[in-house]
Amino acid sequence: MMTTPDTQRPRSGSDILRIALRRNVGAMAWGTVLMGLYQAGETAFPIALGLIVEHTMQDRAPGALVLSIAALAVIITTVSLSWRFGMRILQKANTTEAHRWRVRVADCGLQPVARDVDLKSGEVLTIATEDADQTADIIEVVPLLISSLVAVLVAAVALGLADLRLGLLVIVGTVAILSILSVMSRRIGSSTREQQARVARAGAKVADLITGLRPLHGFGGNHAAFRSYRTVSTEAKHQAVTVAGVNGAYAGTATALNAALAVAVTLTAGWLAFDGRITIGELVMAVGLAQFIMEPLKMFSDMPKYVMMARASAERMALVLTAPPVSVPGPGRPAPGGDLEIDGVRHGALRALKFHVAAGEFVAVAAYLPRAAADLAAVLAVKVPPHAYEGAVRVSGQEIGELSVEAVREHMLVNPYDAEVFAGTLGTNIDPSGRSRSVAEAVEASMLTDVVALHREGLDYAVRDRGANLSGGQRQRLSLARALAADSDVLVLHDPTTAVDAVTEQLIARNIARLRRGRTTVVITSSPALLDAADRVLVLDDGVITAEDTHRNLLATDRDYCLAVAR
Repeated sequence: MMTTPDTQRPRSGSDILRIALRRNVGAMAWGTVLMGLYQAGETAFPIALGLIVEHTMQDRAPGALVLSIAALAVIITTVSLSWRFGMRILQKANTTEAHRWRVRVADCGLQPVARDVDLKSGEVLTIATEDADQTADIIEVVPLLISSLVAVLVAAVALGLADLRLGLLVIVGTVAILSILSVMSRRIGSSTREQQARVARAGAKVADLITGLRPLHGFGGNHAAFRSYRTVSTEAKHQAVTVAGVNGAYAGTATALNAALAVAVTLTAGWLAFDGRITIGELVMAVGLAQFIMEPLKMFSDMPKYVMMARASAERMALVLTAPPVSVPGPGRPAPGGDLEIDGVRHGALRALKFHVAAGEFVAVAAYLPRAAADLAAVLAVKVPPHAYEGAVRVSGQEIGELSVEAVREHMLVNPYDAEVFAGTLGTNIDPSGRSRSVAEAVEASMLTDVVALHREGLDYAVRDRGANLSGGQRQRLSLARALAADSDVLVLHDPTTAVDAVTEQLIARNIARLRRGRTTVVITSSPALLDAADRVLVLDDGVITAEDTHRNLLATDRDYCLAVAR
C-alpha cells in the first residue's frame, strides 16, 4: 500500500521540503504562472517604452501614440492583477502548509509515548511555530525564484536582440552574482540553525521558570534562576546579532552586485548608442531594463538565503518528526476491573520491588524516600518504558508492555502530586471531556465544595493559566477532584494532600475510601489520615517492601514506621 504525501513519514529535512512542495504543486503552478506574468509585465514595460520612443520619433502619428498608451495601460493592469492573485494563491498555500506542519509536530509532541529526542517542551514549541512557518515559506520561494528567472531571461533576450553583448552581459552577470551569494547563503543557514536552537533553549528555560516560580520564591532560588535564564538569553541575543550581521552582509553584497550589473548594462548601452550600434529607442529600453531588472535580480538573489533558512527549519522539524518513540507499546487492552501487580521492578531507587493489590482493594504505600515514591509513580504512569526497567508491571494480569499506552491510561490513572491546572474553568479542569457522571461526588470528596461555593459562578469560575488565581491547596484539591471524576478502574494517587490542613486531610481520606469503595486504589503517601483510611499499608524502604499491615498495627509494632509517619 502506497503512502500519500499527507501520511508518509519524513526521514530528513529534505523529505519535509519535498512533501511540502509535492502537496502544493497545483497552487505553486498557478502562482508561478501568475508571478511569471507579473515579472514579464514588469520587464515588458521598459521594452514597450523603448518601442514607443522608436516608432514615435519615426512616424510622429497621434494614433500610434494613443495605441502605445493603451498598450502601456494593458501592461500595467496585467502587472497589478497578476501580482494580486498570484500572491493570494501562494500565501494561502503557505499558511495552510505551515498549519499542517504545526499540527503534525504538536501531534508528535503530545503522543502518549515520548520520542527519543533531546529537546525540551519549549524547544518543541518553537519548532512547532517558527520553524513550521519558515519551512512553509518554500511554497512561495520556488514560484518567486522561477518568476524572477523569467524576468531575467526576458530582459536578456530583449537586450540581446538589440545587441548580443548586452544580453550576454546580463546572463554572465546574473550567474556571477548567484555564485557569490550561494556561498554566503551557506553561512546564513548554519548561523540560523544555531540561532533557532539557542532561542528554543531560552524559551524552554522560560517555561521551566514559570512552572517553578512559586517554589523558587519559597527557598530564595529565584535570583539564581533568573541569572541562569539571562545567560541563556544573552547567548541567544549574541547569536541573533551574528545572524543579523550575516544577513546584512548578504543583503548589502546582493544590492551592490545588482547595482553594479545595472550600471554596467547602462554604461554599455550608452557606449553602443554613442557608437551608433543601437538606436535611441533601444538605448531607452536598455536603460529602463537596467532599472527594472534590479527588482527581479534582488528577488532572485534573495532566494538562496530563504532556501537555506527553510532547509534549516525543516531539519529542526525532522528532529521531532523522525525521532523514534522511546518504546513501542503493544496493541492489547486490559480487562475491566482487575488487580495491580508489581513483580521484581528495578528502576532508580526501586530494588526488586514486589507487591500485589487485589481488585477493589484500597492500599497505601508509605515510601520513606521521596525518590522511591517518584520512581514508583513514574513506572505506573508509563513515563518509564517497560524496556527501561527490570521486572514487570501487570494490570488485570497483563503486562503493561503488551498493552497500548492509551488503554493503560484509560484503565489506570496515575495522578501526580504536581498535576497541571489549565486555563479554563473549575468545571473544565475537573471534567475536560465533559462526559463524567461523578463531578459532584468528586468535588465533595476532594473538599473542593468551599472553592465552588466561594464564587457565584460555581463550577464556571474562571481559572487562570497554571491555576495562578488559586492557592496551592486549592490547586491540589482541584487536581484530586479531576482524578476522582475520571472514575478509572485503577487509581494511583501520589501525595494528594500535602498542601491541605490536617482537618481537611482527614475528611478527604475518608471521602476517597468511601467514593472508591469496590475499585482498586493505591495511594503513595506519608499522610497518617490516608494511611489510616487504607485497607492495608505497604512500607517501602530502601527500594523494597519491608513491612505490611494496617496503619494502626504498624504504629504499635514498628518504631521506624512510627517515627516516619507520625505527625
